[in-house]
Amino acid sequence: MTTILRIDSSARVNGSSSRAIADAIVAKSPNAHIINRDVSAGLPLVSEDWMNANFTDEAERSEAQRETLAFSDSLVAELESADIIIISSPVYNFAIPASLKSWVDMIARARKTFKYTENGPVGLLQDKKAYIAMASGGTKMGSEIDFASTYLRHILGFIGIDDVTLIAADQQGSRGKEALEQAISKIESL
Repeated sequence: MTTILRIDSSARVNGSSSRAIADAIVAKSPNAHIINRDVSAGLPLVSEDWMNANFTDEAERSEAQRETLAFSDSLVAELESADIIIISSPVYNFAIPASLKSWVDMIARARKTFKYTENGPVGLLQDKKAYIAMASGGTKMGSEIDFASTYLRHILGFIGIDDVTLIAADQQGSRGKEALEQAISKIESL
């Protein structure tokens, strides 16, 4: 059975275009096991204790350090168990929401989701497919002011997920419902 990890980050639950795109993607796999992770209410931020625990060798961590990393470990376990990752995100001020950035900070972990080699970093989460379901009011995806989708693509590639498809309802401020309709129609061809 296919496992889908769905990460939602829009502050809007109702009327969210990015969530609507993710809904349409999930609907293409009716028999999949879905893990839902809504980060919109916020996640813990990286702290000094978190950093110290993360950079302590796993075998040498204290119980307090293991507790500090427990939530982050659970997020990494969700990623590891998923065959498909769907990240739904609005563009807030040319970037992803702070809550989604917190999720990235919790899952981008040396020796867990990537490792350093003599040839540079190597992602450890191979053989996964990712979809980025994105919505914006004014930012055109792929433009010079699109820091959101390019960042998510980079992070996914950094942890080893190179098969990434962007489905965007962008520039909704000027394109209105047409932008969302075009995004949803693109999903039909997947």
